[in-house]
Amino acid sequence: MLIPLIANIANVPAIVLGAIATLLVVLVTSLKGTGWEPATDISDEVLQRRASAVPETEFPEPGNRSIGGGGGGRAIPAGGEGGEGELEDGETGGAGSGPGDIPEDEVEYFEVEFVKQGETVELSNDEPILEQGEDEGWDLPYACRQGQCVSCAGRIADGPSEDFVEHDNQQMLEDAEIDDGYTLTCVAYPRDSFSIETGEAP
Repeated sequence: MLIPLIANIANVPAIVLGAIATLLVVLVTSLKGTGWEPATDISDEVLQRRASAVPETEFPEPGNRSIGGGGGGRAIPAGGEGGEGELEDGETGGAGSGPGDIPEDEVEYFEVEFVKQGETVELSNDEPILEQGEDEGWDLPYACRQGQCVSCAGRIADGPSEDFVEHDNQQMLEDAEIDDGYTLTCVAYPRDSFSIETGEAP
């Protein structure tokens, strides 16, 4: 009685087909493959070839604006370590030639409100506003750090910027913009207390 029941439930051709399919799967998975290997990665070689085709420039890298990093670079004194550099007209520049060259005993501090950062801090008159803001941990905008662009521009709301800061060789702002309170924080040295909105270009 059990055998006719199994015969009705189990179809012989279906069992044979199942066994053949199982053997085919085992056979296919145990074969070695076609011997195909992926091509070698040439991306580094292509990048190096492209980089060698681009001419070098003397423009300084902007640092945190292009990559998203931060940190402040410092200027290298002309003429190397402690030496005097030669100026364009043949004269030599010594200590005390720029607004930041102040003897330690003459350094003054001023209260400066950074409006966008929501803080008021004491800034010394011997370092640019940009560097002192970065020392506070703020990611302030900049590019050239030489007063030759307006990436670091800010606006002093209290009046003409020359009443509150001294610029060291800024080359971008016109007199009308300075009268409107604009300043380049990378070359601006505090000379009084004021409020400033960073990231404000004319």
